Amino acid sequence: MNRTIMLPTSLDEAVETLATSPTAVPVAGGTDLMEAVNAGRLRPAALLGLGRITELRGWRYEDGGTAVLGAGLTLARMDRPDFAALIPALADAARTAGPPQTRNVGTLGGNIASAAASGDTLPVLAALEAVVTLARAGATREVPVGHLLTGVDPMRPGELLTWVRVPLLHAPQVFLKATGRSGPSRAIASVALVLDPARRAVRCAVGAVAPVPLRPLDAEAWVAGCIDWDARGEEGAQSIDPAAAAAFGEYVATACVPDGYGALGHELDAGAALAVEGPTAAAVRLRRTVAVLARRALGRALK
Repeated sequence: MNRTIMLPTSLDEAVETLATSPTAVPVAGGTDLMEAVNAGRLRPAALLGLGRITELRGWRYEDGGTAVLGAGLTLARMDRPDFAALIPALADAARTAGPPQTRNVGTLGGNIASAAASGDTLPVLAALEAVVTLARAGATREVPVGHLLTGVDPMRPGELLTWVRVPLLHAPQVFLKATGRSGPSRAIASVALVLDPARRAVRCAVGAVAPVPLRPLDAEAWVAGCIDWDARGEEGAQSIDPAAAAAFGEYVATACVPDGYGALGHELDAGAALAVEGPTAAAVRLRRTVAVLARRALGRALK
């Protein structure tokens, strides 16, 4: 099948091109796109290559304590020390997202647009309450990542994901994930947790256990009330009773993993075990995994 490939060299040109060809599929690293094409799940008639748009491959600070990340920022670039010092949980997620050849070309925008259940950066962005900028000819709009992923406010034809705005909390944040094998592989479950001392709040998002990252809001509010926010002042982490930390893990797991786990259709390494154990046993095992991840993430954030 012949495909039209368009290669704009600027963001304005890309937006204008997409306006005239709204069915064209934007592609940067192409890691998820090519997998879908090779598997026969996607047959795009036209591709909009974004690799020549240098302005989308970097990041910058913005007044008000925000980092503006280009959609073309690679996972490998997010793993560098300067970026890791800025948003450590996102750097940790990028570091575990796959083998070097994937991280070298895979992009933040591609991770969001693909919206795979096991996308490692997605729970971090959800926990940080990041916002994406969507551009189209003559207009832009901003949408919370959570709204975009859940379909509350989806991308519209002719729109291009350009920037990701992440609040800089200057507070502890952690990303942990469990896989079914050693080395880089897809998550069975992942947890992103950030502290927000200024608001005396905890934000948590669980990835890979559902089609989109889940925010256990009741668990967040409950554990925030268990933390002694004044123990070390406004600079950060505080103390908590170990029993409360363990209860938090169970609270998160119960909220995010239903008894009917297995009907969700995930492509997980645990799939074979699910067929043997049945959905109830698989849910218990996954719930235990999520509980451990959440408890450990909270513990590391409070150190």
